[in-house]
Amino acid sequence: MPSTSAAKMDWNRLICDKRFGLEEYHDTRHQSRSDFLRDYDRLIFSSPFRRLQNKTQVFPLPGSIFVHNRLTHSLEVACVGRSLATDVAAALTRKYAQCHWVDKFNAIGEIVSAACLAHDLGNPPFGHSGEKAIATFFSEGAGAKLKSSLNPEQWYDLTRFEGNANAFRLLTHRFNGRRPGGFAMTYSTLASIVKYPYESSLAGDKHKFGFFTSEKDDFIKVADELGMLPKETPDGAVAYARHPLVYLVEAADDICYEVMDIEDAHKLGLIATAEVIDVFTGFFDEERKAHMMKVMEKVDDPNEKIVYLRSSVIGTLVKVCAEAFIAHEEEILAGNFTGSLLDHIPTLEHEGYARCNKLSWAKIYKTGDVVDIDLAGTSIITFLLDKLVTAVLNPHYNYSQLLLSKVPQQYEIDAPTLFGKIQAVVDHVSGMTDVYALDLYRKLNGMSLKINN
Repeated sequence: MPSTSAAKMDWNRLICDKRFGLEEYHDTRHQSRSDFLRDYDRLIFSSPFRRLQNKTQVFPLPGSIFVHNRLTHSLEVACVGRSLATDVAAALTRKYAQCHWVDKFNAIGEIVSAACLAHDLGNPPFGHSGEKAIATFFSEGAGAKLKSSLNPEQWYDLTRFEGNANAFRLLTHRFNGRRPGGFAMTYSTLASIVKYPYESSLAGDKHKFGFFTSEKDDFIKVADELGMLPKETPDGAVAYARHPLVYLVEAADDICYEVMDIEDAHKLGLIATAEVIDVFTGFFDEERKAHMMKVMEKVDDPNEKIVYLRSSVIGTLVKVCAEAFIAHEEEILAGNFTGSLLDHIPTLEHEGYARCNKLSWAKIYKTGDVVDIDLAGTSIITFLLDKLVTAVLNPHYNYSQLLLSKVPQQYEIDAPTLFGKIQAVVDHVSGMTDVYALDLYRKLNGMSLKINN
């Protein structure tokens, strides 16, 4: 790939409402509802988005105390992302006021909020432990025997399974019975969810990449249309600089999960009110902190105090992240920006975020309930993969025929290639909710049969 040291991405190309898979129907007519807003609406009404309500965020799914699931998290990320994008769009509109295409910046909020809704669509059940369970089934479990039958790129895809890459597949792949282009999303929305715009061979130990080998050509098509910058790699593997709006989606996600996880932990009694007040007020100078303490004196409910502080922290982080984006816009467009926006915010807010992260690891992510979910989820997903992979490899077995009859028709379990069959299994398992996966696990183990006398 050519060097991009002197190249720079162009906003006029980066904001594109062409729809993936429906390119021949593209036109520039102005409608009351933009194509980016249609992306947002299409996601809201989709089955994969609705299924997020039964997918774990961090804590076990709601009982008597409400905690976040993937759906509520995604909605909140979309709200924060829209706020970030609104601030950025206003600044960019002023900077590029003389450009004939400046009105395109009006769409940034719609693109980012839609991408925020979609960012977790590819995540399997049981949170991040589900991703790890799928990857390790192939790297160190029963699926390891398949390595010799797959090419290196396919093997990397499976052993480094990543929810972000799975989201791009879910949105673009033509599953059985579906239309070309999958969800037929706009190019800009698709590019804005790909946090790691390179293939799995470049993922390394972090297991982070943006698209499976089956969708590599699709991603290249989107990236080239938008003028995203290709990057040189030692072995010629596909890699691009991020679409600039990815930084806003990433920041919105990071802000929400860090702050909201602490609020959830407070509701569950895992972190004391005084400790949360201390860490949340740490984002502010002494004058602002004193004002906030006076405001909280008027509130008796400790949960409402935390709600007030949480809102203040999010508002502050939105402001400084938007400012960081504008300050580093030229580097972002040139593909030279490193790290996340949160790495480039002022010291006070940066240290406040670091304290939140430290508290989360100390008091949340290693708690008994969270570890229990990781253990149970890993066992369930490993069991289901084992049964389903065995079935697609041996479809003539009686047990296989019974089990495969339960797989939704959209998944191509009779694909012509081995990798296609395995992907169909992974598509099915990763699309399950926590509740469905647990129910199927119990049924296959004979633990939830209903037999009438």
